[in-house]
Formats: sequence, structure tokens, C-alpha cells
Amino acid sequence: MLYGKTVVITGVAAGIGARTTELAISLGADVIGIDVNEPPVPSPSFIKGDLSNPSGIQDIVRRLPRRFDAVLNVAGISGRAGAEATLAINFYGLRAFSEACAPKIREGGAVVNVASIAGYGWRANLEQAKAMVSEPGFPDIRSVMEKNGVDDDIGYPLSKELLILWTQKAAHQPLFKDRAIRVNAVSPGPVETQILKEFRAVLGDEKVDSDISRVGRAATASDIAPVVLFLASDAARWINGANISNDGGLEASINADVLGF
Repeated sequence: MLYGKTVVITGVAAGIGARTTELAISLGADVIGIDVNEPPVPSPSFIKGDLSNPSGIQDIVRRLPRRFDAVLNVAGISGRAGAEATLAINFYGLRAFSEACAPKIREGGAVVNVASIAGYGWRANLEQAKAMVSEPGFPDIRSVMEKNGVDDDIGYPLSKELLILWTQKAAHQPLFKDRAIRVNAVSPGPVETQILKEFRAVLGDEKVDSDISRVGRAATASDIAPVVLFLASDAARWINGANISNDGGLEASINADVLGF
């Protein structure tokens, strides 16, 4: 599905990003990996960089080739560092990076965002989410938090709520739409990666264990990577603005409780 394509993947040093990179290469893609940490296996196409601030993003984009086929936004943090840092990486940095990459993405290419079941509440939180997504560029995040009444303990779910809403908006944003660049998201539930312990600290064991018990097991990175790559491929050429729940049925189970069916 990806033979001969060049894909840019963030967060390649571990977890879902590392597995997505391995699988992309096995499917014939050339991968340009980006991470603030060095990957376990050195690669000449790796770019060490920081997506949490505008200057770091500009430096990474400057080092990318003139043309590539897709951007896979896998990098993210758990929320343990506080809402400001979490929003910087998981949403505002991701958005700024995607928008800066758009002129380099080939016509008909793709942007794929790794969101989360934690962003499930975006509809209930729509007004706050709309206000924060409407902030242009890479804003002063602390000021945005204060203006919108954001506490440190909701940084992670809020960042994913914003990401899911922006994915739908970006699909119709001229920057992407005018060149037929598709923008989609994948929302995993709990995934057995190194960061899961941090999620337990942020979200609580009870919440994580409840989510796992609803579907029988936690996912692995190998459960998530194929769906991310599918959305980057030509097989998904008519999927745009979608958020795919790759969670073993977790969202369906939550919907049954919330909506009472």
C-alpha cells in the first residue's frame, strides 16, 4: 500500500511511532523519522527535533525534503508534565507542524493524527474546544488556558478533544483541501507501551483498568500501526475528516452507557 511513498513520522523512538516506522518500511515506504529522543536503531533519515515550540518546528520543517507523501503525527505525551506542555506537543505543536508541512505534501497526500479515546468528550465540551481550536498558529498556551479556565489535570484529554475537532476542520481547510490532502485521526484505547504507566498516574488505575476490562485486553502498538498506515495509503483515498476508533470496541461500550442503548 505504501510502496515508493515517503512518509514523515513523529515520535519514532518508541511505542506506536516505532512500530509504525517498522511496518511502513516493510510495506515499501521511505520513512523520515522525527523525535526528541534518539531511536534505538540509528537511521540516516532521522531528524532529532522538538515539536513543543515554534522554533523547534521551523528547524525540523527546514530539514525535511521538498516533497513527501504523508505526515503521521504519532508523537505525544501523557499529561504528567502539566497541561501547558501537553497542549504544546499534543495539539498546538502538532497542528503547527502539520500546517508548516502542508506545502511540501504531494497533492493527494495525507495527514494522520493519533488521537485517543480520552478525547471522547469533545462534543460535550464543544464550546471550550471550539474556542481553543480557533486560536491561530502557536499561541501563548498559558494565556489560552487562563482564558478558557483550563486546569493542569485535564491537559491530556483536552489535548485529544482539540485534536479530534481540528482533524474534522482541517479536512476542509483550504491549506489541505485545495491540494486534496486528506486529514484523518486514529483514536486508540489503552495501549501496552512504555507510556501506559504514566497514563495510569494521570488518569488513575480505576479508569485504565475499567477501559481494558470492557474490551478484554489492552492494545499493542502492532494493533494501532496498520490503521495509521492504512489512512496514509491510497486505499483510504476517499476517507477524509474521520476519526477511526481503533480501540477493540471501547467507544461502542461507552456509547452504550452514555446513550443508553
